[in-house]
Amino acid sequence: MRTINLSNEKSRNAQVGFEIKRRKSDIELRRNDGMDYENVRLLKLTVDTDIDRLLQQHGSANRLAHAIISSDPEVNMEKVGMKLRGVRKVFLDDEGRIACHISRQEVLYTPEGEEREVRKFKDSEANVNIDVPLRWTGKLIPKGKAARMFVFTRKYQVKHVNGLTFDFLYDMASKLHEAGSVMFLGSGAKGTGPVVFSNGGSSYRAFLEGRIQDNTYCLILHLTNLELKTLES
Repeated sequence: MRTINLSNEKSRNAQVGFEIKRRKSDIELRRNDGMDYENVRLLKLTVDTDIDRLLQQHGSANRLAHAIISSDPEVNMEKVGMKLRGVRKVFLDDEGRIACHISRQEVLYTPEGEEREVRKFKDSEANVNIDVPLRWTGKLIPKGKAARMFVFTRKYQVKHVNGLTFDFLYDMASKLHEAGSVMFLGSGAKGTGPVVFSNGGSSYRAFLEGRIQDNTYCLILHLTNLELKTLES
């Protein structure tokens, strides 16, 4: 279980655990004959059968169309349809070769979906388990309002690692449960920075939700990097 450094409203901090809590769906998909479905990744095409590569080889769409009718160059019979396991992402250059050196860019869009700015991508460093803890900012947003303001793309369950951290987290969950709100968590000395979970990873705004029932608690860390805005008519 990974660890995260959190502070409470008294600026006391502790290292606690966090993990994705996956729950198996109760819904099962079956065929008419009762056989189970299986989700698999299949190889769709290779670099040599990519449409852009084929157009370069044949010179025009017309010639490529005749080649497809006569010899099926768009299908590699030995590889297409293979099951894929343990795949990794690589970047290719214009010639379809693996790129060893790349220059990453960050593209910003307006709420209308138009490109606003292209800037150099900045590598980010993880900041959830460093000496400076994620701050309890006290900035509360009602749950219903937060659901209409942000698109939450990921969530983690925050968990205690011993008896002392149980009391630490239960107290946090109790306060948030009574408020009926989520609270903004920030990084840095002032608690205003984004949250980054891995080196080179995405930056998120983090909101903490708390629930309690009798002597049990549930703390959920909701992450978002997309804000919903009303378009002007």
